[in-house]
Amino acid sequence: MPYPITPPDGADWSIDVEATDAGVALILEFDLAGVPTRAKLDMDRPDSRKFARAVLAAGGDAMERTFEGARLDAGRG
Repeated sequence: MPYPITPPDGADWSIDVEATDAGVALILEFDLAGVPTRAKLDMDRPDSRKFARAVLAAGGDAMERTFEGARLDAGRG
């Protein structure tokens, strides 16, 4: 895995991607009850874009819940 992302806080997980013939594979590595675990999600281009939009939406929802009263969509039509 050429570009793994490991959180700076020392958490026991990483995320990486690799090109596949059909699109991309998202690779997650983490400890599950003390057992090193690797999950590989193979996605074609449309699936990877849906996944990316879902992750962004979840992050936005979490941000709104974290900062009560903040309107992240302020300024939108």
